[in-house]
Amino acid sequence: MKKNVNVLIVILLLLTACGGSSKEMRQISFRGEVFGTYYSVSYYSADNRNYQAALDSLFYDVNQSLSYYVPNSVISRINRNETEQADGYFLSVLEQGIDIAKETSGAFDPTVSPLVNAWGFGFDHPQTMTPDVIDSLKSITGYHRVRVEGNRVIKEIPEIQFDFNAIAKGYAADLAGQLLESRGIETYLVELGGDLVARGLKPDGTAWRIGIEKPAEDMFAPQEWAYMVEMHDRALATSGSTRKYYVQDGQRFSHTIDPKTGRPVQHNLLSVSVFANDCMTADAFATAFMVMGLEKSVQFAEAREDLDAFFIYSESVDSLNSYTTPGLKVLSREEVESAR
Repeated sequence: MKKNVNVLIVILLLLTACGGSSKEMRQISFRGEVFGTYYSVSYYSADNRNYQAALDSLFYDVNQSLSYYVPNSVISRINRNETEQADGYFLSVLEQGIDIAKETSGAFDPTVSPLVNAWGFGFDHPQTMTPDVIDSLKSITGYHRVRVEGNRVIKEIPEIQFDFNAIAKGYAADLAGQLLESRGIETYLVELGGDLVARGLKPDGTAWRIGIEKPAEDMFAPQEWAYMVEMHDRALATSGSTRKYYVQDGQRFSHTIDPKTGRPVQHNLLSVSVFANDCMTADAFATAFMVMGLEKSVQFAEAREDLDAFFIYSESVDSLNSYTTPGLKVLSREEVESAR
């Protein structure tokens, strides 16, 4: 998987707080690099064992399956039509991706790779994107042109190519959490490139505290958290349009491509943080909501019992506003600091 230059919109707060709150349970924390970005892991353990090597091995295996920047990965070989055989990682992500594509009427689409590349957010520099070029590329995308038969991935047309960048990081975070649970770890936080899974309460009974970044003025602006949530037994993924983009002939092009129009999205939704039971689901819906825009996404999220969302949007050039779905409590930085 490629480096996500959309930057970490989710920032961990007080990661090492309360580390000595229990004599029995000790906090283990470490950081590393993976998929061209960074990860952070923190968990409580009675035996003080460090599982970073095991997680690094897991991430390597996932990358060998799902990264189209690895020439001989499973996804690269399937994209080149060298094989139809997929492994368990690929099939899990594809099947979940197709399900979410259906639920969102194609706002999320794991076959959008040709359009992403043509607009300059993949391997290639931007092409000259005329209506004819866009229509031609749209004709070789579409989740409905793909099916799974056992371990085989069947493409109706050979030009179909997969792009899991909008779902694979969340999936990898889920797998990392499952690995820790298999080692007897019940309270942990895994954060991978801004996508995270939080399980259990800390030994002192408190939840994990997570900061959410305000939309940046440009891709070079420093990270600055503006909101905070407390969470446990929940996953979170954030997608936004203010970090990854380019400007051409005075026009700004976002990295979020609408599969229906074949063009970068243009609306007032700047970022959305999606809370779900697993991170793969949160990751995919965060991308889908950035495609759908504010009004449709709010309606969709509020109709689902398994999703919550926090939206930041622009009312004018100099005015930002936010909306929180019912059941989710998000505090502003001012509220957090005044309560100290």
